[in-house]
Amino acid sequence: MLGFLSKRSHSHVLGIDISSTTIKLIELSRSGEHYRIDAYAAVALPQEAVVEKTIANVEEVAAALRLAVAQAKTKTTLTCTAVPGSAVMSRTVPMPAGLGEDDLETQLTLEADQYVPYPLDEVAIDFDVQGETANNPHQIDVLVAACRRATVDAQVKALELAGLTPKIVDVEGYALERVFKLMRVHHGISRDVIVAIADIGATVTTLSVFQEGRIIYTRDQLFGGKQLTDEIMRRYGLSLSEVSRAARRGDVSKDYESDVLRPFLNGVAQQVARSLQFFFSSSDFNGVDSVILAGGVAAIEGLEDFVRKRLNTKVIVADPLAGMTTATTVNSIALDADAPAMMVAIGLALRSFD
Repeated sequence: MLGFLSKRSHSHVLGIDISSTTIKLIELSRSGEHYRIDAYAAVALPQEAVVEKTIANVEEVAAALRLAVAQAKTKTTLTCTAVPGSAVMSRTVPMPAGLGEDDLETQLTLEADQYVPYPLDEVAIDFDVQGETANNPHQIDVLVAACRRATVDAQVKALELAGLTPKIVDVEGYALERVFKLMRVHHGISRDVIVAIADIGATVTTLSVFQEGRIIYTRDQLFGGKQLTDEIMRRYGLSLSEVSRAARRGDVSKDYESDVLRPFLNGVAQQVARSLQFFFSSSDFNGVDSVILAGGVAAIEGLEDFVRKRLNTKVIVADPLAGMTTATTVNSIALDADAPAMMVAIGLALRSFD
């Protein structure tokens, strides 16, 4: 059984988000209800080391992890990482009330083959008690999550090769729920409204819709910032490293904003609108109260306006650092620039305080 869900960690852990292009590391401490960022790093991964959020080259990922730990200057070795929601099968199962955790685990393991479409020796399974079943005080609802063990094992091996100790393997969606709970307060978002978070990464855009702080819908689309990078390389004949340097200096080309950037931002807005339409067509909802833009692409200036005009609804750029302070050893300028992409890493680091 693996630490997928909301069981207590009993340990201080590093939150490590391994995406398709970057490893993001966060370490938090807490005093009362106040959080401080004690360590941070963001390290680029070699191309194809991670493909669509699945580790393809364990050794290259381990090398990047070692570099991230060195940059962060942390002595903490226990880690919490996550698998993408698309790799996890989940189902709510009614169980008799009054069973202890060991009895629940035994019974769920015996019955798992009814709802897991893989041989049980190929999957990692975990569960979390959600509460009493509606209209039946003799039953409880138990959320069961299962993931192919190969997906989990690749992350565990990379962490161990980097000299780290995997403590928890979570699910990205649950990490988002954790950090959204904090963000909701700082952004003044009521608990009862419907909020969509569009996490726009390098290759995948994930739309997660929240109701009362819980994810009720999630969907991945193969679209992300890599399309902008590829277009710059093709149009201007630049290498990947040259694109990065030119983007930092802001001098790609005179026609870059009008001919490349604006069409891309318009494409992002279209993708977010399309993802929301999929949600509306598969649910009883026909609108959301606000949209939060997250991921590395969300930091691009102007995207917020494009999406707002396209959706005609409230749009904000994610700031999971709101209300937090940073240690003097942390590069706060770099961290602020990366803030929209740090959602999952911060949500994972929050497992230290479950």
